[in-house]
Amino acid sequence: MAENNEEHIVDDNNDPVSSEEEEEEEDDDDDDDDLGLEGVLIRNPDASSSSSSEEDSDDEEVDMKPPPAKSQKNDAKDTASASNKKQNNNNKKKKEKSKEKTKGQPEIINVEFTFHDFNEKYFHGVKALLHGCSTVYQQHSSELADLMIDNVSVGTICSTEGDVDGNVFGFGSVLNLTAYRNEPCIQYLKKLCLDHCPKAHHKELDTVLSGTTARPAGFFFHSRMVNLPLEIVQVLQQQLVLDMDWAVEHANGGEEERKSLNFGAFVRLAPATAAQENSSSGDRSIYYKYFDDEIFASHAEFTYVMDAPPHYGSEEKPLVSVIVMTKTGHRAGMKSLQQFVGTS
Repeated sequence: MAENNEEHIVDDNNDPVSSEEEEEEEDDDDDDDDLGLEGVLIRNPDASSSSSSEEDSDDEEVDMKPPPAKSQKNDAKDTASASNKKQNNNNKKKKEKSKEKTKGQPEIINVEFTFHDFNEKYFHGVKALLHGCSTVYQQHSSELADLMIDNVSVGTICSTEGDVDGNVFGFGSVLNLTAYRNEPCIQYLKKLCLDHCPKAHHKELDTVLSGTTARPAGFFFHSRMVNLPLEIVQVLQQQLVLDMDWAVEHANGGEEERKSLNFGAFVRLAPATAAQENSSSGDRSIYYKYFDDEIFASHAEFTYVMDAPPHYGSEEKPLVSVIVMTKTGHRAGMKSLQQFVGTS
């Protein structure tokens, strides 16, 4: 007799189940899996908390009760599937509305800022900020970044808690004009300032940049991300002041080093752009890139504006405001900055 290769599956009542019924049950099992996945991803707020306990109790009584007829099981699954599909559509509509509400709004990221001494790992971050700060620094951004890292006693880096990649959100530093007088980048900046200085202040500026004053002068550098919070800007500038005071008090090289760190004047080349030009007087109104530079300029001994190297691809004409201020003027500017920000 030929063997019958057709497979039969026996249900819980020992009744044979045809292959078509087997496929239906497999499809039903797939539906159950899909329903289970949907239940994990989307919670039905209308469903009572007791539904899960009822299902558990039904599972416990399977052996005691006969299984429901196939038609009842299919009807129940069709009803549940339709209910879940409706629920999914409602949830999708809610998500789409939620996305529409948040679309176009800036993403808020909580960041904890920290302040550190200059270090080799911050080289690329300092160079990038200095390079993007003004075209006047671009030619010597690498050299200047190296000098600031070397001048670790007077300088502050703004980074984030636990940073290991050397991210820099802002920095401040002062380089002694006498100590670094032979550096090409310092010589370049000094010549640039003197070449564009008005006659009324040329002699005074020449004295400051010569390094022959009783107290040394320094080039004052700072740059940062433009959207850095105002409070962090004020703390960054304050940390630089604390660095200078600490360096003078704890100088290891004796009286000579102490004098080299006790700055009496500061020269700041502040990035700016033209606002409007008064053709009658020749005076130029400018917009400072950093608001704290405008505050320092209001306490300066004198300021003047010069053209910066062109920035190709930009419609704005880059300018530089040369701010020359004494230590007294710098400390007065710090007080005004604190009042402006509104910190105690």
